[in-house]
Amino acid sequence: MKVKLILPALTEAISPFWRPIKYSLFPPLGLASIAAHFDPADDLTLQDEHVEPLNLNDEPDLVVIQVYITNAYRAYNIADHYRQKGTYVTLGGLHVTSLPEEAAAHADTIFLGPGEDTWGQFLQDFRAGHPQQRYQSTVRTLVGAPPIRRDLIQRELYLIPNSIVVSRGCPHTCDFCYKEAFYKGGKSFYTQVVDDALAEIERLPGRHLYFLDDHLFGHAQFASELFTGMRGMNRVWQAAATIQSVLQPHLLEKAVESGLRSLFIGFETLNPNNLREQHKYHNLNRDYNAAIRRLHDYGVMINGSFVYGMDDDDATVFDRTVEWAVHQGIETATFHILTPYPGTALYDRMESQGRILHKNWDLYDTRHAVYTPAKMTLETLEVGYWQSYREFYRWSNIVTGAWVKPAWRDRLRHLIYAGAWKKFEPLWDVLIRAKQVSRLLPLLENLLDASPSTALSPPPSLPSPGLPL
Repeated sequence: MKVKLILPALTEAISPFWRPIKYSLFPPLGLASIAAHFDPADDLTLQDEHVEPLNLNDEPDLVVIQVYITNAYRAYNIADHYRQKGTYVTLGGLHVTSLPEEAAAHADTIFLGPGEDTWGQFLQDFRAGHPQQRYQSTVRTLVGAPPIRRDLIQRELYLIPNSIVVSRGCPHTCDFCYKEAFYKGGKSFYTQVVDDALAEIERLPGRHLYFLDDHLFGHAQFASELFTGMRGMNRVWQAAATIQSVLQPHLLEKAVESGLRSLFIGFETLNPNNLREQHKYHNLNRDYNAAIRRLHDYGVMINGSFVYGMDDDDATVFDRTVEWAVHQGIETATFHILTPYPGTALYDRMESQGRILHKNWDLYDTRHAVYTPAKMTLETLEVGYWQSYREFYRWSNIVTGAWVKPAWRDRLRHLIYAGAWKKFEPLWDVLIRAKQVSRLLPLLENLLDASPSTALSPPPSLPSPGLPL
């Protein structure tokens, strides 16, 4: 059987004028995981349109397309194209799960939720000639899942080819997050067996890893055993976690000993009223400053996430947030406009209030305001968003943030890391077009590894074991 697996791209990712590096960071692991369910004799091709032009002139027997909200229209066009040629088309992913009726109009079969427990049944039905129109995930487990088909990934087209996922979902529930919609009908957080995760890591070449898990530290025992198993592997790695988990005693130390060098942290807002409104309770009453000091004391760089446009935000939120992030020495920051994704509690609340302005999914990209803000105009929200990026990544602010660190080595690493990410975008564009972006991976590894001594001793900001978390 000839099979085509496709990740459609956002428009800007294939622009002839500009290609941001963020679309060439990681390979599409979701499709590579689905590919593992096929027989070795099947002829599989995986194409990620973010890094290569799609070949739409072929005639596969089966097409598998991953759909998220901002590539939905492109995904539907591709699906319609293949269906007109007589190819059997399947759609799955976040957007399909949130709006199944919309997606079903463009597919022969749709998949709702994660595919570990449904793809085997679909393939059995498909080969027998009676596939269903819809498959709903209900059994949530990674136990016994086949290894990802990394042989289908063109590693040289990505800056970080060694991305990995060892868990699904997150133990927390925030109103603006897709998670509850995607995992509806079953567990919304579960992990691999530790030994399986370690075996997957062992198979990856080189030193650098990027864990794409929503919350790698979300199950403390699993994370602890994983980090213990990674000691001695000589890895450097990046991941995402929460303020709560960073402040938890002992777990961060194990992560650093196993190679943690950079962490994505969802600060989201400095306003506790906003945290309550969005039910992000695990950030309430947490000492952001102490968490940042704790990470920096162990040489871990921070990519801070901030969301604008919550109902208690006014026009002063942009300057306050940027100033705070700069003076905390946060190395990189990601800013977002609050976006009510279909299927989330935020979407339902705003729709009931009549605040959703339109349903043009191309603009649900966290860079456009698609609802009526409570305490500022739509224009103020969008202008403030772009202003935050300009201000945070001004050279003067990069230098100010770097000088928060006492050691020259950490200052230099901050300057290079933040500067390379945003100040040299034309160079990234050239490397992407020349298909040479992977050549900078050794530089990234060396930069991440330029950290303080790994002879860990409790830093001054280590919370006491009795601190309520």
